[in-house]
Amino acid sequence: MTHSFRVRLRHPLSFDGGGVKPSRYEFRVRGRLAERLLSSFAGFDAEIQPVETILSGEVADQAALHGVLEQIESLGLELVEVRQVDERRQPLARD
Repeated sequence: MTHSFRVRLRHPLSFDGGGVKPSRYEFRVRGRLAERLLSSFAGFDAEIQPVETILSGEVADQAALHGVLEQIESLGLELVEVRQVDERRQPLARD
């Protein structure tokens, strides 16, 4: 089989994932979460508001993000908003 000159015949020997950096996210869920539910989100900070709870923390990659969303759903929580934020909790600007 003949390939064009742009096709690699061999994959790189290793991939260290060096280009993937964790991102900080906020997850707003409806209601005031009890301590029992908050313990399901180890590694996240919780801010209890009058009508919602804000969970914030670093998410390693897209798979971890989906894991947090699945955890919220499996606990029967109503997700109000998800946003990627910087260290000061300001939304990241999109190009």
